Order: sequence, then C-alpha cells, then structure tokens
Amino acid sequence: MSDSQPSAAARACIDGFLAHLQVERRMSAHTLDAYRRDLIALAEWAARQALDDLTAVPADALRSFVAAEHRRGLSPKSLQRRLSACRSFYQWLLKHGRVIANPAAGLKAPKAARKLPQVLDADEAVRLVEVPTDVPLGLRDRALLELFYSSGLRLSELCGLRWGDLDLLDGYVTVLGKGSKQRKVPVGSHARNALAAWRAEQGGDNAAQVFPGRGGAPISQRAVQIRLKQLAQRQGLFKHVHPHMLRHSFASHILESSGDLRGVQELLGHADIATTQIYTHLDFQHLAKVYDAAHPRAKRKPPKSPA
Repeated sequence: MSDSQPSAAARACIDGFLAHLQVERRMSAHTLDAYRRDLIALAEWAARQALDDLTAVPADALRSFVAAEHRRGLSPKSLQRRLSACRSFYQWLLKHGRVIANPAAGLKAPKAARKLPQVLDADEAVRLVEVPTDVPLGLRDRALLELFYSSGLRLSELCGLRWGDLDLLDGYVTVLGKGSKQRKVPVGSHARNALAAWRAEQGGDNAAQVFPGRGGAPISQRAVQIRLKQLAQRQGLFKHVHPHMLRHSFASHILESSGDLRGVQELLGHADIATTQIYTHLDFQHLAKVYDAAHPRAKRKPPKSPA
C-alpha cells in the first residue's frame, strides 16, 4: 500500500481545477476551500489504494471511496458535497481530454434529511429590528437590522455594501451575490428611513462603506454575528438568532403573503429554484398550524384499537 499523501501529479491536477473555478467560475474562497478539502480527501484515499493517478480512477473505486467515507461517519449532506466536488472535477478533466468518461457521473450519495431553516415570526422580526436608536451605535444597528430583514441580503453582501450601492430615493440596493451575479433588491420604507438617519450621522461619500469596521474597512462578518446575538437578547428574543435567520425570515414572510416562489428566488439570488423550494415547506407548516388551530376536527384522537 502506498503512502497516504497525494502524489505531486495529483496535487497539481487539483490545483489546476481550483484555479479554473477561481478565475473562470469566480467561486468564493469559502467554496474553493471546501472543494480543496473534498478533492484532497479523494487523493489521500486513492494514494492508500495505490491509485496515484487521479485521471485513472474508475467508477467502482469512486463508489468504494464514498462508501469508505460513509463508514468513517461522514454525514449524507457532507457525502453529497464531496461527491459533487468529484463530479465537477472529473467533468473538467473530461472537457480537457484527460479522461474518456466521468467516473462520478452515475454515483449517488445517501439522501440527507432536509432540515428546515429556523425563522422568526413577523412579531419577533419587528421586535428585533426596532432597537433603540438613542444609544451608542443605535442608528447603525437599526439600519443594519432593518436592511437585513427588508431585503434578505446574505451576510457577505451586507458587509461589503457601499453607499453607492443604495438608492434610497427609488428604494433599492444593488448587490454582487454568489458567482459575481449582480441583482437589484427592493428596500422597504422603514429600512430607507433608518439608513438615511445612519448616513446623516456617519457621513461619507458613495465609495464609503455603509457599515465600516476598523480603519474604514468593511465590518467583519464575525462582528455582525456577535452584535446580532447581543441585540436579539437585549430585545427579549431567546432564540439562536443569526444573520441567515433574518434572510430565512424575509423569504418565508414574502412567500407566505404572496405565494410567488419565482419572485422569492429572484429576490434571494438563487440560481436554482430548488434551493428556494425549502420555503414552501415552511409555508405549509404555517398553514398546517392555522388549520390545527381553526378546524374543529383537525386534532382528532387516533381511533381506539379494538379490545
């Protein structure tokens, strides 16, 4: 059995694929790190099987790799991502004529249970965003929370926002989302008022950060996460409130009121509507609760078993 360290050729092959993702697909650093971990795991496993040439790994070997990772305790969701990385990697090799077929094309990972996102109800969301503004950083916190909930931005999108990205008169914000895709999202009146008050206090031209951190750099994502947790507790919300929960709440409340799944997809900037469909399950849960509360025979007792 060979050493578990990938060969130089395997590493060079992986590096070439990652460079393609970074330059041509403009993938985020976070996604690139995940792909690197997944492909290095494949290369290490292949090395232990004396398969140093990743371009010569057959489909049955890849199936064994997935099975070995499953036995090692990797969750179905992680296995799906790992196999997706392998599928993309071999598709890239196929495109460049380095393999004659994609060995991962027909492989499937175990199905992962779909975990529904946690959301705030409408009253909780309003209680959270209406933080006092007559305290230190109060105007900034109010503007940040109102914008999060009003427009459903990703944390990275909010942190990198500049004043030139906002049109407070017409009420929209332009953001650069995943895959460097630009989209315009409406900004509600409460958020516009909060942002105008914050800009009047802060000052700054269109190139300035809306929510600056130290030295005028963008506020860090970790700083926003910590601040949001503090503000939620201060407002009497004892859920685990995090930035993505506001995005989930935004999507759920829009869908609940409009029923327009395609519109929610556009607002969130999802490339695939299947990603947005998770909110239809949340919407059904809401309807089921209304049904249970209102229908006189909704909560029937199970039939008694015959004696």
